[in-house]
Amino acid sequence: MIDRNIRPGEFTTRLEMKSVFGGGQGMGIHPSSTTPNVLLYTDPSSGEQWGYYDGWAPTDDGTGPIFEYTGDGDGDQVFKGRHGQRNRAILMHVDDGRGLRLFKADGKVPGSGAKRQRYIGLFELDTELPYVVRQAPNTKGQLRRVIVFRLRPIDTLEVADRDSITPLPKTESVPVPAELTTSAMVEPEANHGGPISRSALPRTDVSRREASLCDEFRILLEEHEREVKRFQIRVAGLSSSLLTDLYDADSHILYEAKGASSRESVRMAIGQLMDYRRHVTPSDPNLAVLLPQEPHPDLRDLLDSVNIGLVYRHEDSFTGWT
Repeated sequence: MIDRNIRPGEFTTRLEMKSVFGGGQGMGIHPSSTTPNVLLYTDPSSGEQWGYYDGWAPTDDGTGPIFEYTGDGDGDQVFKGRHGQRNRAILMHVDDGRGLRLFKADGKVPGSGAKRQRYIGLFELDTELPYVVRQAPNTKGQLRRVIVFRLRPIDTLEVADRDSITPLPKTESVPVPAELTTSAMVEPEANHGGPISRSALPRTDVSRREASLCDEFRILLEEHEREVKRFQIRVAGLSSSLLTDLYDADSHILYEAKGASSRESVRMAIGQLMDYRRHVTPSDPNLAVLLPQEPHPDLRDLLDSVNIGLVYRHEDSFTGWT
């Protein structure tokens, strides 16, 4: 019998782990009621049919390895309600005092038809970006919103090629609903009623203003019968997603919103738009920055000099859009 000192790389079964850590048998995410753990199981042979591509992610941020793990739910994945209980267990694991123990299906138990599970290790959510939201198909080919958790190893682990996500051979950019954003996710509160410890929901005033600005401008565009989307961009050789702000398909304008009209915000928006523009189809979109108020004249000159438009909130409407 394997004890709780199981080491990364050891083989076990779900039944053994249930007897050691508690939890269930059938699903991928098992919050234990008897030990401070959430057991996570991944099985590429079945998971990829549901749009689940779990594994070590090719990264370029220099912050160390990330294991991407897809949440639970055949439809749009959520954190709240009956259908969000398992995703909530991962998101709230710090507040609930639980560790995240990850296992991967790896062959069959000799002399048995049971799947063998290889222990990957003990993890926690990334503190800066606990999860991202993407669109992915289910078994029926229907696109739905999925939560992709970003797990950081607590144990010292080998980042093996066999457990890595295959890098994309070419960059892909697909239009997705304008509402597809982490800002739109409804997260639960901690048991103590305060904010949760590991949350990707924007908490700063600037982030709230940015999300509100996008929502208000999207509604305005849609009221004028504009088709509004975002682009989900995945770069060749990486697995992380870039998610643009609003795209007006009728006017072929790509917007980058900022929650402040400062020089730092405008300069960042220019860089992001230049980055995104290369991957948008149809190609060569017009670019514009969306701001909460009119910026300094020198910043207007800066935007003009790089041929980027400006839209900003003025009183109860927006100025500069066409």
